[in-house]
Amino acid sequence: MTVTKMKKVAISVGDLNGIGIELILRNHDQISKIISPLYCIDRDMLLQAGDKLQLKVPSNFQTVDAVAPYFYIKAGEIDKQSGAYSYASFRAAVQLAKDKKVDGICTLPIHKKAWELAGINYKGHTDALRDFFKTDAIMMLGCPKLFVALFTEHVPLREVAPSLTAEKLTNFLIDFAKSIKPSDMIGVLGLNPHAGDGGVLGNEEEMITQAIKQANSTIGKELFTGPLVPDVAFTPHMRTRYTHMVAMYHDQGLAPLKALYFDESINVSLCLPILRTSVDHGTAFDIAYKGIELNNLSYLNAVRYIVDDI
Repeated sequence: MTVTKMKKVAISVGDLNGIGIELILRNHDQISKIISPLYCIDRDMLLQAGDKLQLKVPSNFQTVDAVAPYFYIKAGEIDKQSGAYSYASFRAAVQLAKDKKVDGICTLPIHKKAWELAGINYKGHTDALRDFFKTDAIMMLGCPKLFVALFTEHVPLREVAPSLTAEKLTNFLIDFAKSIKPSDMIGVLGLNPHAGDGGVLGNEEEMITQAIKQANSTIGKELFTGPLVPDVAFTPHMRTRYTHMVAMYHDQGLAPLKALYFDESINVSLCLPILRTSVDHGTAFDIAYKGIELNNLSYLNAVRYIVDDI
């Protein structure tokens, strides 16, 4: 009988003023049945969080020093010390993956303003990972029912159209195709309402069409289709055709995705030399440390993605 060795996963704890550490503690027993977790948190900080939550730290709970100063957790508050600690925990997880001591990393939610207050010059995990590895990491969110990759992410809406060129989108589509398991078809959304209506509502779809043709030619098969009309792309009929889509901007893809699959969606960083997943929700400061039951589906799915490497 062959015994399959469990993957080792570094888990960064996110903002300790939020719900991340409670998700970790409450789900450790379940998580440790499918992976060997290595939590990037100092023991003293872990015990403080456990005391505040009135949760016992499991005996088989493995920690790695996050190399950050001890501070007092302020439940539900935006704080530069918690921002600095969440960044240090994230850096520790990344280093473990770089050193090949783990098979992947899973990140719990950080607060962007807390990072800013701590003097961290990144908008979030993905921006930082791009800089760490000098690669054009792709942000993909969703679940096995539907994954959506974002051509542009955290940029003002007025900057989306000027960011769109046939060359940039072609390279994005090719990189995306190389980073996921084969799919029958990937739908590419148009930018404008009605996908431009033949140029009446905008002509950016001409560049999208050009990029799709060039990417398919480079890949050697008709993998990408579109541009799809954005307001019908997520209807039940379309979701039977596509398990993966590419959106031109953040809310175009994530508003419908989260309406459909918010509880179970995850965030995956593609085109990196390491495997990184994350929960697809925030720090939830409004319910942190209040004893309110937490939905753990996103966290569990983020870990399962690493196990399955789908």
